[in-house]
Amino acid sequence: MDVQANGGPVISIFGSYSPKPGEPLYEQAYKIGRALGAAGYVVCNGGYDGTMEASAKGAKAAGGTTIGVTCRIFSDYRGIPLQANRWIDREICSDNIFNRIDMMMRLSAGFVVLEGGTGTLTEFGIVWEYVCKGLMPARPIMVVGDFWRPLVERIRSVRAKSCKHVYCVNGPEEIVRIAGETIGGCSGQG
Repeated sequence: MDVQANGGPVISIFGSYSPKPGEPLYEQAYKIGRALGAAGYVVCNGGYDGTMEASAKGAKAAGGTTIGVTCRIFSDYRGIPLQANRWIDREICSDNIFNRIDMMMRLSAGFVVLEGGTGTLTEFGIVWEYVCKGLMPARPIMVVGDFWRPLVERIRSVRAKSCKHVYCVNGPEEIVRIAGETIGGCSGQG
C-alpha cells in the first residue's frame, strides 16, 4: 500500500461533484484541502468538479500536492467529456468505479467523507467495510458534519466495534488533529 506520496501521507476526500465555488460545501472542501496541504498531507480525490476541485484547489493554495483518481467510464458521461480539474498534480485513470475506489483505498492512509450522494455513499461504505472487517490496515475515516452522522450513530448503537476507526468531525482543525494522532508522518508545514 502506497500511503505516502512526495514525502507525505495521502488522505482521500470523498464528496459530491455538484457544489460550485461560493457554495458552503465547496468552501468547506476548500478549507479541508488547504488545512491538509498545509499540514503536509497529499490530498487525493476523484479528480473532477465540486468538492474534488475545491479540496485540490485548497491543497495547492497551501503548497500541497494532489492526486486525482479519475474513471474511464466518465470520459463521456452524459455526453460531456470529463477531465481532471486543473488543481490535480497526478492523475490516475481507472477503468471503473470499483477499481477507482480500490486505488484510492490503496493509496490512502486516511479518509475524509463529506456530504454527497450515492457515489459518496458507495465510497464511504466500501472503505468502512474494509477497515471495520480488517480487510485493510486500520485507517481513520473522518466523517464531516451532520449529513452522515445519523448513519454512523445508528451503526454505533448496534455494532459499536464497527465504528472504532470512524470519527465524526466538524471541520479542518479536527481532521488535521485526528490525522496527526492516528496517521502521523507529517512535518507540518503550516
